[in-house]
Amino acid sequence: MLGVTRSIPTKLVMPTGTATPSATTTAWGVTAVGAASSAATGAGVKVAVLDTGIDAGHPAFAGVNLDQHDFSGDGNGDLQGHGTHCAGTIFGRDVDGTRIGVARGVTDAMIGKVLGNAGSGDSAMIFQGIQWAVNGGAKVISMSLGFDFPGLVDMLINQQNWPADLATSAALEGYRANLRMFDALMAQVRASEAFGGGVVLVAASGNESHREISPNHEVSVSIPAAAEGIVSVGALGQSTGGLTIANFSNTGPVLSGPGVAITSAKKGGGLVDFNGTSMATPHVAGCAALWWERMGALGIPATAPNVVARLRATASTTAFAPGVDMDDRGAGIVQSP
Repeated sequence: MLGVTRSIPTKLVMPTGTATPSATTTAWGVTAVGAASSAATGAGVKVAVLDTGIDAGHPAFAGVNLDQHDFSGDGNGDLQGHGTHCAGTIFGRDVDGTRIGVARGVTDAMIGKVLGNAGSGDSAMIFQGIQWAVNGGAKVISMSLGFDFPGLVDMLINQQNWPADLATSAALEGYRANLRMFDALMAQVRASEAFGGGVVLVAASGNESHREISPNHEVSVSIPAAAEGIVSVGALGQSTGGLTIANFSNTGPVLSGPGVAITSAKKGGGLVDFNGTSMATPHVAGCAALWWERMGALGIPATAPNVVARLRATASTTAFAPGVDMDDRGAGIVQSP
């Protein structure tokens, strides 16, 4: 199907800002999703991160078997830093006395570099990465990336001199075809559940909303997060009144997770704070790994549908500030077993 579907540009869901972390022993997101008090660690669960690669030498990943594969053509490793930060939130070990990882018991991770050193790629890389992760036995796949519809329109107009209406029409057709491709791929993933339980796919809803301009300036979840069967994730921040929706977070996610001032691994060593639905997504992926581990102890078949059902059923709505729109937060903030 890749041969007949127009490959369109993709890009990482770019963090909205960076900061130096404040002194703490546990990142606030780890506590907010209940991982700090959970007996589950993610032991025995293989996780895949499809992103910009990973800084394999970072102390946060000591003792983790990292199966790296480059789909971008830029080679393994993370010159951008985005994939390193996301992986740190999922399974990172403590760094300088600070806990950053939700599922610190994960010892096997697949790192698919589907975005190049500039943070961009194309949809074919993502499709190949998902198939690689599924065939490799991953139980959770985390994707903090999105399809670049405006970028494709701009390229057709400014680099290939297409008229604006023709460029927009072609980009829209490519977008639709890739969404259909995702739906077809997800159907294959669901079919695999009979032969090993399947895999939970988690993706960022996107950072295109601007509630700081107007409360109604909200953009809906974009693909791949919008594809059928993928757990889309919105971003939350803290306030004196409780958890709030980040101004940038796209509306309509399945679940939400901490996504503002998230402390995790910094490319080259140390820690850094990032904001974005990119940062919320690995919290959900980490919790999914914890639930995969927990299924056996509960006497429940360990399958992707059961894990997703638990993620949705146990999501909390009690910590939100008054007036938070359900459409913005989804089922609530994800919780660990």
